[in-house]
Amino acid sequence: MLLVRPPQLIVGSRMLYICWQPSDPGAVAKLVPADLTPVKGRTVYMNQYVVDDASQLSNANSIETFGSYSLTYLGVELEGLDTEEGVPGRWWTHYLNSSSNMISYAQERGVPTSTGHTELELSGDRLVATTYDGDSAIIRTTCSVRLGKLVRANGQLRYVTRVNDDLMSGRYPFVADMAEEFSVTSLSFLDQSHPVYQMRPADPLTITFGFYSPSMSFCYPGGEGLLNTAPHGL
Repeated sequence: MLLVRPPQLIVGSRMLYICWQPSDPGAVAKLVPADLTPVKGRTVYMNQYVVDDASQLSNANSIETFGSYSLTYLGVELEGLDTEEGVPGRWWTHYLNSSSNMISYAQERGVPTSTGHTELELSGDRLVATTYDGDSAIIRTTCSVRLGKLVRANGQLRYVTRVNDDLMSGRYPFVADMAEEFSVTSLSFLDQSHPVYQMRPADPLTITFGFYSPSMSFCYPGGEGLLNTAPHGL
């Protein structure tokens, strides 16, 4: 079994991140553990991103490397767990990753992983992000993007997971260069039989937050622990 040591740094990923009001807030709320509280409106978040080359990862030269990979994850924003910058804490519900090493790494930290891949295609001002489970497209996001003068953003995101019986809080620092102009044209959930379909947006589409970054860097912390104490401090 490979041991991928935290933290792991990823630089220069291409990333589309959006949040929206769901079509079925009740179904979304049921995905959150009883000891956590979803925000009013049951806001859903989704990240569709691609890391094009293994050299963008801090473990690029290791047999433990995540390699080049793509990922789509979704979840629900949480009440009362904002970061200092006012960004809501978030609970993962779906996580479709193309890297088997990264899937193992995330599973150990309570992330609900599965296999899938994501494609981001920017042609002129039109961005299309498509998430696949096997050969089947299950989510497609279409956006209008003008890179223009890129806007620098930085901070931390908090994601909450459960490991055994314990709720774990992980902070994920990031630095991103975001497109100057960005809007979501459409967000389609393409397979009514797929588990992600319960996260589909309301009609009309109501986006509460979003950005596209052609270059975003961030860190997978993997948790916290005492120095010289397993598993995180060794």
